[in-house]
Amino acid sequence: MVRKLSLAACAACVVVAIAAPGAEAALRSCGPVVNPYAGTRFEGLNLHHIRARHVTCPGARTVAKGAHRKALAMTPTLSGIRRFTWRGWRVVGDIRGSEDRYLAVKGHRRVRWRF
Repeated sequence: MVRKLSLAACAACVVVAIAAPGAEAALRSCGPVVNPYAGTRFEGLNLHHIRARHVTCPGARTVAKGAHRKALAMTPTLSGIRRFTWRGWRVVGDIRGSEDRYLAVKGHRRVRWRF
């Protein structure tokens, strides 16, 4: 009886270990938003390295473009971290360093991008 229980526990662990990489498979790489700020001082800079989980690529690019436009309108904080909401998405932006990194979360959906 103990042996059967132990085999069942081992089998469950193997199933979880095999299924875990499948969760990462939902992460998709999307194309950049090319030159979203034409005619401004940010002309020629793209929103790139867009990664989406449980979101289509066109949807991820829309979130990145809209949320980033709102982020640029905000006054930078001393900490270098921006926190705000955009259309129900909770957005966190780290503007320290050579590239700004952003993460938008809405339920189980996630979109990451760089500027």
